Amino acid sequence: MRGDADIVHAAVDRLPAGPGVDRFRDARGRALYLGRAVSLRRRVASYWLDLGDRPHLSAMVCAIARVEALECASEHEAAWLERSLLEHQLLPWNRTAGGQEVEVYLRLDSAARSCGLTVAHDANGRGTHVEYFGPYLGGLRVRLAAAALLRAFPLDYAGDSAGAARELGRRRGADPADRLALAAAIGAVLARDPVAVAAVRAELIGRLAAAAADEAYEVAARIQAELTALDWVTATQRVVVLELGGADTVACGWADGVLVRFAIRGGRIRSWNQHRASAAEASPLLAGTPPPWREFAEQNARLAARLSAASQGRGVRAQQGCTSRATGRPGQ
Repeated sequence: MRGDADIVHAAVDRLPAGPGVDRFRDARGRALYLGRAVSLRRRVASYWLDLGDRPHLSAMVCAIARVEALECASEHEAAWLERSLLEHQLLPWNRTAGGQEVEVYLRLDSAARSCGLTVAHDANGRGTHVEYFGPYLGGLRVRLAAAALLRAFPLDYAGDSAGAARELGRRRGADPADRLALAAAIGAVLARDPVAVAAVRAELIGRLAAAAADEAYEVAARIQAELTALDWVTATQRVVVLELGGADTVACGWADGVLVRFAIRGGRIRSWNQHRASAAEASPLLAGTPPPWREFAEQNARLAARLSAASQGRGVRAQQGCTSRATGRPGQ
């Protein structure tokens, strides 16, 4: 099929199959809608195939003239990016500012009298023995991740306790002498050290297999849920950092004549813009991009250039998408 539908197909074909954030613009360049996706390619294609439980978006689909997207390294990264961008600016076809997950932190306490790992709604109260990790989205998932870590590293039973609590700690293999080592092991996982993450996953997978072999299926299901939550917490995260009162900055990426610019406030990406620019125009902006943000900015400049090439000179508005969502190549 020729015409605008070909441009839709070209844009979808250039999208990554993995997680990310998509944004649609109309013919005048106005941003219409921004959403996150487990699979960018499948999600964007669905707007022209079957809106399912989103029939209210039909009118918007007919107005789309350009597809933009940001590729993320994990679903959690995409969730944070959507949240941060929509909190800064809620677009006309978005109903909520980036999902309903609660923003939380993990509080790691290595003090003898209060050691443990707990979920907190802020990162206040730092001390000699207290360290915070996060922020994360999803209170329930983060609690399950904390349970997974305490299952592998029973820090909460390694304090200066006595009586029944001390005996229970002994049975779980926790000793006050191991308190700091247990806290360090948990901290390494939460810092996303790949060796530490792989080791704790292997430990939990072994416990899951043992529970299943013993026909303790409820325990096995619980450990599986904890593993999934641990993956959410330890997944690559480049778009939000624990930086209370941190300096604001700008991160830029450039590829094939397209400049992508991110405004960062308090450690979170708050706005995303892209436009045509020469290498000479982009050079000083690229030089000023802080190293922690370069990989994300460069990766998505390359994606922006691919999508720009798909829609240059014409919109991605598809008459087919306004009349029949039952056929077409996107998403296949």
